[in-house]
Amino acid sequence: MEHNDEIIALLREIRDVGQEHLAAYRTAAAQSIELQQRAVKRAESIGKLYRIALAVASLLIAGIIVLIVYLMTFLRK
Repeated sequence: MEHNDEIIALLREIRDVGQEHLAAYRTAAAQSIELQQRAVKRAESIGKLYRIALAVASLLIAGIIVLIVYLMTFLRK
């Protein structure tokens, strides 16, 4: 009977360690998902900022080109 008790205790210990491992895995997975969601939000906001900066830069370049063309025609006269 003592041998059976040792086996039962060992199986319980294996079960408990497995449950602890599963709980740790779930915690790590939840943290990973949260980090990924934050990274996606950050990437989206950076994308919006990039589009705004690109639009502003395009307008500035277009304005400079118009100014250059205007000054070239003004200086030719």
